[in-house]
Amino acid sequence: MFFMMHCKMPRLHRNKTAIDKHRKSSLRNMKRAKIHKALIRLALKCYNAGFVFGWQQQSIIVNKLVIFGVGLIGGSLALALKQQGAVQHVVGVGRRPQSLQQAIALGAIDEAHEDVGLAMHEADMVVIATPVSQTPAILQAILPHLNDKTVITDVGSTKSDIAAYVAQVAKQATHPEKLLAQFVGAHPIAGAEKSGVSAARADLFQAKNVVLTPSEHNTEQHIQAVQSMWEQCGARICRMTASEHDAIFASVSHLPHLLAFALVHDIASRDNADQLFAFAASGFRDFTRIAGSSPEMWRDISLANRDALLSELDQYQAELSRLQKMLQQSDAQGLQEFLEHASQARNAWAKQRE
Repeated sequence: MFFMMHCKMPRLHRNKTAIDKHRKSSLRNMKRAKIHKALIRLALKCYNAGFVFGWQQQSIIVNKLVIFGVGLIGGSLALALKQQGAVQHVVGVGRRPQSLQQAIALGAIDEAHEDVGLAMHEADMVVIATPVSQTPAILQAILPHLNDKTVITDVGSTKSDIAAYVAQVAKQATHPEKLLAQFVGAHPIAGAEKSGVSAARADLFQAKNVVLTPSEHNTEQHIQAVQSMWEQCGARICRMTASEHDAIFASVSHLPHLLAFALVHDIASRDNADQLFAFAASGFRDFTRIAGSSPEMWRDISLANRDALLSELDQYQAELSRLQKMLQQSDAQGLQEFLEHASQARNAWAKQRE
């Protein structure tokens, strides 16, 4: 009996050891399964949030984009969306075939059309990036070709006149509310002293403001479509009314451009212009950089926002009169206070933008 028990014990010991190993292995497998499930849940969360294994998910938000006016802004928009993989197909429409061919060569657009009907076929986003004065004609041209999913927007630097154009053209439609609902005004606050598609670049809108001026006719879906497009370009979005927009930008954008144009025009019109330009340095360069912008575009902007701009010019002329009076009276203290106030305000603004 003792012998038999002695002989069985090792088998029991071996079985216990095997059971323990099996239990440990099962526990490890269970832990692995839990970790695996947790990783799957994390991956799904990352995917839904727009990231896959640390890289931002690239998703198409515009299937067919039609751009009227493939210049600096229109070309840069197309390049930015293509870089992000956010657009499937881009069609350009413009007045100059040579510029459109250049846009194709640069990769900004996939094809160009002179026929608006062909260009608009199955378009789900239309961007009007031409000078503001061309907007009414373009709206009339695209009106017969709009489908229910098409969203229309623009990049104009004035908004009240654009809203008026849309309302005017909508009256000619069978269903006026359709165009009114589908058009969402926008203004990207970005640019350069050079114009044309050759100056376009994909990073033009990175960390730049884009103002949306939706109307009471727009649905949130239409507004969000335009907002998502600009967000894909790296832009910051803000919303305001058309009238608020025009009052603000008459002061901080339209007036500075006219002042730069005026100074260069004055210097260039003098008999010793060559001599003056020969000695112009960084101060003149920085102040007048924007005078190299498109004259056609700034003609249209100035006339479109005429009332607000005239008011700003009156106020600026009053400031010039103050300066002139202080100089005439050799008012050193007044001049010092005037310049200090301006300097401090400008430096504070620059610091906020860092």
